[in-house]
Amino acid sequence: MRFFYLKNMEIKALYEIYKISQLVDTDTRKIRENSIFFALKGENFNGNKFAEKALQLGAKFAIIDEKKYQTKENIILVDDVLETLQALANYHRKKLSIPIIALTGSNGKTTTKELIHIVLSKQYKAIATKGNLNNHIGVPLTLLSILPEHEIAIVEMGANHQKEIEFLCSICEPDYGYITNFGKAHLEGFGGIEGVIKGKCELYTYLKNSRKIAFINTNDSIQLEKSEGIKQIPLNNNEIAFVDANPFVTISVKGKIIKSNLIGAYNYSNILAAISIGEYFNVEDSAIEKAIKNYTPDNNRSQVIEKENHKIILDAYNANPSSMQVALENFAKLAHEEQLVILGDMFELGSESFKEHQAIADLTNSLNFKEIYFVGKHFYQVNTNGKKFKTFDELKNFLIENPITQKSILVKGSRGMQLERLLELIN
Repeated sequence: MRFFYLKNMEIKALYEIYKISQLVDTDTRKIRENSIFFALKGENFNGNKFAEKALQLGAKFAIIDEKKYQTKENIILVDDVLETLQALANYHRKKLSIPIIALTGSNGKTTTKELIHIVLSKQYKAIATKGNLNNHIGVPLTLLSILPEHEIAIVEMGANHQKEIEFLCSICEPDYGYITNFGKAHLEGFGGIEGVIKGKCELYTYLKNSRKIAFINTNDSIQLEKSEGIKQIPLNNNEIAFVDANPFVTISVKGKIIKSNLIGAYNYSNILAAISIGEYFNVEDSAIEKAIKNYTPDNNRSQVIEKENHKIILDAYNANPSSMQVALENFAKLAHEEQLVILGDMFELGSESFKEHQAIADLTNSLNFKEIYFVGKHFYQVNTNGKKFKTFDELKNFLIENPITQKSILVKGSRGMQLERLLELIN
């Protein structure tokens, strides 16, 4: 039996294998026929152990980095599986001739990415990051999913510490970049709001050094300041204007009114980016309008759910102090007397956690909602007029005994709180 060992620098040989199917999998529960299985490791798992199983389930090859699991000829040994995945993705990217747009920011990345994708898809065979696969594993997987027929790609980049965006840019090598905004997200890893700005602006540094192009929201003074010296495409123009957001964002484009399915004035900048980028890539006005009108958020991102006599705004995809603030302020402007706010903890705030949770509690008190429920160990520590629950189960038991009667409900919290579970308790 002949075994293969590839040093990480021998990516060209692996790329020839990749071209056979152009399918890459990392989870044996989702193996596709003839794919390459990359045996990634984590704190609680070791993909090397599942290499043989991946082949049994239909994978053509498996890439491992522990020799004892190399039991078949089509199990290839490398020095480091993750580094090999990243190197293969970059090698593939260098073979691509299509424009790649990189997208990062504190809030609105995923919504903006999907809006840009649906707009560009009206004229091009476009591909975008699936879900929130936007980290050191997700970005390589996104790049390796780009096929010969694709004409343009949108790659979302997430980060929770310095140098992460820099590293993702080195893999992705984008032609264009856009930063949605700078907010109080991942303060623990970035070391405060200045650290957030510095970390996100690593995208600008790449674009400047590579002589690439940045899309700039000229309403954002930080974007204007930090993007100096880069070739810029301004997103704002006199032909696009905000109309209102009660509850859905309505805009005027060249004198024509377009009503979206997105709530909150904060989504105006996301829509603006999609329209402007679509125009830059010569998508027809009527196609852009249709795309914006037809886009409906899902996956717990600002979803408006009608249930019995309740209207629920479910925003449980993620939360940080910046997004929490704008969501609350927007909800307060909606014309409903019986308003209930249910907020879950915000994560990765480090030493700023108590201060930021208290600031949100103070804001809710000032906005005069009829009732406020806080859930999670961080919100449990704040001083507030609202009801506090240390765990989700405590809130669940309370709601079973005290069914919700309010007609208008905002549900927002970090992903780890899984507040979408509340839908089962609202009848």
